[in-house]
Amino acid sequence: MNAVSPLAPAAFPDLPAVPGVALYAYAANLRYSGRPDLFLAVMAEGTTVGGVFTTSACASAPVDWCKQILSAGAARAVVCNAGNANAFTGAAGAASVHAEVEALRTSLGVPADQIYVASTGVIGEPLDDGQLVSALGHLVASDEAAWPEAAKAITTTDTFSKGAAADVPGTVVSGKVVGIAKGSGMIAPNMATMLGFLFTDVAATSEALQLAVSSATSESFNRITVDSDTSTSDTVLLFSTGAAGNDPIDGPDHPAWADFSSAVFEVCLDLAHQIVRDGEGATKFIEVHVEGAVSDESAEIVARSIADSPLVKTAMAAQDANWGRIVMAVGKAGEPADRDKLAIWIGEEQITEAGIVHPDYSEDRANMFLQEDEIVVRVDMGMGDGSASIWTCDLTHGYIEINAGYRS
Repeated sequence: MNAVSPLAPAAFPDLPAVPGVALYAYAANLRYSGRPDLFLAVMAEGTTVGGVFTTSACASAPVDWCKQILSAGAARAVVCNAGNANAFTGAAGAASVHAEVEALRTSLGVPADQIYVASTGVIGEPLDDGQLVSALGHLVASDEAAWPEAAKAITTTDTFSKGAAADVPGTVVSGKVVGIAKGSGMIAPNMATMLGFLFTDVAATSEALQLAVSSATSESFNRITVDSDTSTSDTVLLFSTGAAGNDPIDGPDHPAWADFSSAVFEVCLDLAHQIVRDGEGATKFIEVHVEGAVSDESAEIVARSIADSPLVKTAMAAQDANWGRIVMAVGKAGEPADRDKLAIWIGEEQITEAGIVHPDYSEDRANMFLQEDEIVVRVDMGMGDGSASIWTCDLTHGYIEINAGYRS
């Protein structure tokens, strides 16, 4: 077990129960021992669902299954194992998903096409179906789990479990959105090496859930990077049990849409930031903000170029204001830029303006900002009104140590 990230929250949050959702966690010993590594959520009849998945051309068998059944928009269960991604496993991978679904269909008495499956861990190793099905039997028969156990069960190299919640206030509907996620390395869009499961008692159609989770993901999970690598298994699912009893939210024209979609985004952004804070070997949480670009899309590309740069990230780790690396990353992004309009800040210290070093720049002051756990790098392109932020972490020796020994 890796040491807990120095950027970790002080404690796992106190998450409320979501009416219509029962949680289970079990130590199946699929790869890990002495900890839960199998998670199940069982939802009430009538639960709707929306989801987003990895864009990898080598997607896992569970991702293929979830994408196949998502159009029906209904869900009764989601199951996830940690330690084995069930990816690049050919026909055996699909057979493992089928075995999981059949086992749960029989034990829970719910339709197969309402059972969602996720896996995370090592790529290219077949699952032991007999061990998995046996574990599912124990899981279903176990006592209900609390949120910390559920969140722990989906982790791999994570050093802390991740959870978040937000209220849906207002006079139209009152409810909550609660989510758990995993992620630490192989983090970059689309989305990250991550799984996220969000649950709400607010009634919403599957179409509204799809819009809410897609929009929230684009501004949260798709705006983080640890190492610029995209996983085979990324899955974010948003389930609505409808237990709040409101007139179902059916889209942006519904009077509760703004409150609901804001709560979904709040949970997603919180979880996304926690993933970056748990970046493998991370000691710095870094926001890269680009403004003055020709468009928001251009600003995002430039910000990602900076956030993905190993040279920028190692400078952050060394607390070295080697700002020429930021200039390099802007220039290589391939977006419209004018060297003589570029302004750069580290924290509150302005480094450049009009393409040259600012006359009042102090490297000592810039290095002081780099000694903080949280760092803001800001770039003004001087080209337009586009802006975007990307969140990342520094790159340390710890990243190499964790990934060099990941399968051992």
